[in-house]
Amino acid sequence: MNKHFHVQYDEQQLAWLCFDAADTTTNVLTEQALEELDQQLLGIAQAHPKGLVVFSAKKSGFIAGADVKSFASISSAEAAQKLILRAHDIFHRLEALPFPSVALIHGFCLGGGLELALACRYRIASTDPSTRLGFPEVRLGIFPGFGGSVRSIRLLGHLPAMQMMLSARPVSARAAKRIHLVDYAVPQRQLKNAARKLIEEQPPEHRLTLLQRIPGNIALRPVIARLLRKQVSKRVQQAHYPAPYALIAHWQQHAGNTTGMYASEAQQVSSLLTGETAQNLIRVFLLQDHLKGLAEKSGFKAQQVHVIGGGVMGGDIAAWCVLRGLRVTLQDRAPEYLGHAISRAHGLFRKKLKDRYLLQNAMDRLLPDHLGNGIGKADVVIEAIFEDIDAKQTLYEKIEPQMKAGALLATNTSSIPLEKLAEKLQHPPRLIGLHFFNPVAKMPLVEIVTQPDNPTQLIADAASFAKAIGKLPLPVKSRPGFLVNRVLMPYLLEAVTLLQEGVPAADIDQAAIRFGMPMGPVELADTVGLDICLSVAEKLSETLHNEVPENLRNKVEAGNLGRKSGQGFYVWTKGKAQKEASRATADKLDHYADRMILRLINESMACLREAIVEDADLLDAGIIFGTCYAPFRGGPMHYVEKTGKAEILSKLRKLEYTYGSRFTPDPGWENHSQN
Repeated sequence: MNKHFHVQYDEQQLAWLCFDAADTTTNVLTEQALEELDQQLLGIAQAHPKGLVVFSAKKSGFIAGADVKSFASISSAEAAQKLILRAHDIFHRLEALPFPSVALIHGFCLGGGLELALACRYRIASTDPSTRLGFPEVRLGIFPGFGGSVRSIRLLGHLPAMQMMLSARPVSARAAKRIHLVDYAVPQRQLKNAARKLIEEQPPEHRLTLLQRIPGNIALRPVIARLLRKQVSKRVQQAHYPAPYALIAHWQQHAGNTTGMYASEAQQVSSLLTGETAQNLIRVFLLQDHLKGLAEKSGFKAQQVHVIGGGVMGGDIAAWCVLRGLRVTLQDRAPEYLGHAISRAHGLFRKKLKDRYLLQNAMDRLLPDHLGNGIGKADVVIEAIFEDIDAKQTLYEKIEPQMKAGALLATNTSSIPLEKLAEKLQHPPRLIGLHFFNPVAKMPLVEIVTQPDNPTQLIADAASFAKAIGKLPLPVKSRPGFLVNRVLMPYLLEAVTLLQEGVPAADIDQAAIRFGMPMGPVELADTVGLDICLSVAEKLSETLHNEVPENLRNKVEAGNLGRKSGQGFYVWTKGKAQKEASRATADKLDHYADRMILRLINESMACLREAIVEDADLLDAGIIFGTCYAPFRGGPMHYVEKTGKAEILSKLRKLEYTYGSRFTPDPGWENHSQN
């Protein structure tokens, strides 16, 4: 019995192969689904139709890719290679059919899904904004392994295909048409008619131009490979992320030999897949899925949002909600305070929405509302004013009677406990935290900050709202700093302490980057704003048992706030920090990294002990998606497991002996059992 693929034949003798994966809303190429596809292809080949059309029954999209969950349990490179070679055989069967085949694409067509589409003779994509085609594999520590590295080059040309695989960025249907990734881009309602026409006419397949073929010349490949490696090295280090470098080597060595390239793809991808980096990145992918799953316990749907506070955070939260399709009213004390927020929103819309009609539609859904008329109509009211308890409490007293029943009342506070903020509400348990991170458009996490009396349904509704606007919801307890700021602040303060000791900023940042952080802590502090860092540090000083370094206070008092003022710990020119090259030895850099990272890890242990989050997996997810902690390491608690609890404690005790009590191991280590 077929569970995933179903075939029907129409009057025109066309075979319509529908992928409708059982018991899920998303099509994924599991091992079972691949085997079923193979059986269907055998039957279709024996039926000798005029053509085959492969399409999805899922509203969400065509195919999300291969079964990433199964990757986490692959025991050896040999087992991985067996799976990849089997997928090669099945896709070769699809490609070798003696009649035309067409992939009908709507929604996402990613990874293995795009590789399946490439094995068809033709591809037609829906112009709906949700349609995205791409190879995200390097984000999982691998590269396309179901024939994608071969077929994409054959179809797009060497450089466009390599750029697409190395960047992991998906493209729209129209962009895919421009680069010949698809043959037609049409409205979704026209997909099936376009497929019939394509099979009837059978136009010749796209042929590469000489310019597209030249980079594959055996004499030129080493030069181009060097340029590609240089380009990749600006983003990631080979020691941390080997996959893009392996892809370049694979292309350089085998691009002129199709058989060799298929064999190399299977060997290289299976080796990467079972390596530590890929397994940690797969863990991060599954943690992301886990956070999304937290929002599935609610049917809460928001149509209108009211944001109070037209500053950077409030304005950007409002703009993001509009970008996700909601109607938003934005309130501040007077109309003049809203102009900058509207201007920033327009810039975001212009960047994200290329169509001028979509841009205008978005602007029409963002309404300046300094009088607060939108409060009574809103499904969600988000307070994002300055961090002052009295001001927030006064605001809640005023707006609570205006809100409709069932609407969420949320605060974007970054550090104030909710129990304190809710004291003057008629119904204190209705206040919940939706803590966004700056920049809102880039940071994926939202902390769902809870107080003990919050109803379970309210927490589920808040998580559902966060997911609906494209964010990852993480429930955290209302404690000073919650999770992310609580864990991040000791790391930043240790960097500032190193500065105070005379260590050059460039050395401190290089130490963190060498560990795997995407940005050094000094540059991060300057980017966030030293005034904000000082404010959070002062609020958390008692919790962290850490005095605020004087050089941070001095910078703020002098008006040197970082990037926004043009000078902080760095001088900033045209939005970039002016840095000297680091000259520190590897041993010194490792020592600086230990001081910063171990404070982050020790505070993570404190948060686990205090049950700020439910478990170590959620903590890892929060720190990865809320601070950009080195993803290839799988999270701070996972790093502890890989490094060994004994080694971490030994380093902490040595640092405690040298630098004092801020390195004292948290009591939580005593009860921590290592898996």
